[in-house]
Amino acid sequence: MDIYKELNIKTIINAQSWVTKLGGSIMRPEVLDAMNKASSAFVNVEELHEKCSEQIANLCNSESALITSGCASAIVLMSAAVICAKDESLIDEIPNIINRPEILIDSNARNHYDSAFEMTGAKLVEYKNLDDIKEKVTRKSIAIAFVEAPFLGSGVSINETVNYANEFGLPVIVDASARIPPVSNLYKFTDAGAAMVAYSGGKGVRGPQNTGFILGKKTYVDLAKRNLICFSDSKAKIGRSMKVSKECLVGLTTALKLFIDIDQDTVWRGWKEKAKFIVDELSSIGGLNVKLEDDGVNREGPQAVIYFNDNWEGLDPKQIRLMLESGDPAIYVGTGGYGDEINLAMTNVQEGQEKIIAKKLKDILTK
Repeated sequence: MDIYKELNIKTIINAQSWVTKLGGSIMRPEVLDAMNKASSAFVNVEELHEKCSEQIANLCNSESALITSGCASAIVLMSAAVICAKDESLIDEIPNIINRPEILIDSNARNHYDSAFEMTGAKLVEYKNLDDIKEKVTRKSIAIAFVEAPFLGSGVSINETVNYANEFGLPVIVDASARIPPVSNLYKFTDAGAAMVAYSGGKGVRGPQNTGFILGKKTYVDLAKRNLICFSDSKAKIGRSMKVSKECLVGLTTALKLFIDIDQDTVWRGWKEKAKFIVDELSSIGGLNVKLEDDGVNREGPQAVIYFNDNWEGLDPKQIRLMLESGDPAIYVGTGGYGDEINLAMTNVQEGQEKIIAKKLKDILTK
């Protein structure tokens, strides 16, 4: 880590998960090697985009695919694609559309990132349940957005959403940024009939942190591509500021191949063993309820979760987090969840770091 020493930056222990704020994930050596090789020559980037996206589509059993500069970029491009599917002449007007098209979204799915759907000039319109969709669909409606992420609540399922969308002739576009692993989630949404699905390439896939990709129906993905790759157009499209380098195109393709080939059950068991070690080390501390949680819905991999009982007399969770983050090494843990808990994701905890985390927490919690 000499490069960080040169910059006077301290490295940290990341028990918070694949968050962008902490650098996403760590790329495998094979990915870095492929990116380094890709950097050594010039190519036609448009052709490389096509070839790499084609490989990703084949890997994911998808009709089509497009590599993007992160999942947020993928969401913007999905939004642009459904606008153009309704009226392709609007491609040069995005995002300055006078009569804003509308994308429906479950009120339970509203989140920090959903503004990406509106960066094209589209407007998000909330619905509360299936019956409410009927009331909210208008001539301005162009799609239904579906979001699957931890702790968003139990709204309308993907299958129900697609079935209802089909009744109104609307495509479903999905934000599934952090839903892989498991590998099955690469197929889940397109198999259900979603028009397009956006994923991060820099989380569980362990590709370059600033990559993402879209899977879906060719008609829609082609329109997303038109909004991204516009080298020969007289006017740049909304995706021009979201370009993907040749190194990242190759890096993500390599990472996804490795991700699909690696035994994910073995990876999951490794995370679970680390989480269990922390739980075992802290379980005897009075006033706490320390659990290993692995529900696959609200937890990104097996996690050690610390709940604070009413008889807890120590520091509050905020104070504990501050002490962890100000230590050496600094340790970042998860927030939110089912209350004011401390959750520890093992997805980015390197070998042996679970022991450092457990010791530091025990020191803080037993003061």
